[in-house]
Amino acid sequence: MKLDWLKIVLVEPAGPMNVGSVARVMKNFGLHHLVLVNPQCDFLGMEAKKMAVHADDVLESAVSVPTLPEALQGCVRAIATTARVRDWEKPLENPRDALPWLLEEKDKSALIFGPEDRGLSNEELNYAQKFIRIPTDSIYPVLNLAAAVGICCYELAENAKESNNRTSSKTELAPFEVVEIYYQQLESLLLQIGYIYPHTAASRMEKFRQLYNRAGLQIKEVAMLQGILRQVEWAMGGKSDRENL
Repeated sequence: MKLDWLKIVLVEPAGPMNVGSVARVMKNFGLHHLVLVNPQCDFLGMEAKKMAVHADDVLESAVSVPTLPEALQGCVRAIATTARVRDWEKPLENPRDALPWLLEEKDKSALIFGPEDRGLSNEELNYAQKFIRIPTDSIYPVLNLAAAVGICCYELAENAKESNNRTSSKTELAPFEVVEIYYQQLESLLLQIGYIYPHTAASRMEKFRQLYNRAGLQIKEVAMLQGILRQVEWAMGGKSDRENL
């Protein structure tokens, strides 16, 4: 199984040499789809190309977007990396255990890495369904960005080889942008009925995101949930037309 379709997403990378090194290690393992979210460096400059060595093509084909949601357009599965232990219901997983899940949705998956200085924020992590932490020694646990990408690329490549000899049941999961529209509709309705308030909306919606991310919503399920919202709005005398339900 080739991996040139899988997105490697770097959020606000600050070091051009790091980006170049990431491009090189991606090419080592057959990955070519690099997406940079609001890059803080010249990823096409000489420093980056020097570290990329023979992976200039990965750098030159890299896509730069302003926000993480734009980077995830078209994706139905996303795994985020984090070095911090968080008090979330969703556990941090080992890369070897979690990454094969991405390979079940060819052309529709992404692996997200945070900025070198801070990692991914809670808000950014909310866009992923699974979270991984690379186990390192507690004395010095922080990995270089390219090293972290390299470890994950290796695990993906090894699992891709094994995937050639096994089949997996596939469900038609809802694309990222479809689920995002549902979240916006849900938040709007919950504000209308007073279940959430403007000052608490972000934290409450974070819980809903975690809930639905665990479920892995399918396209038909999102459509059903949106239908419920429209029916509630109609019952409240809202703008929805029942004939369109």
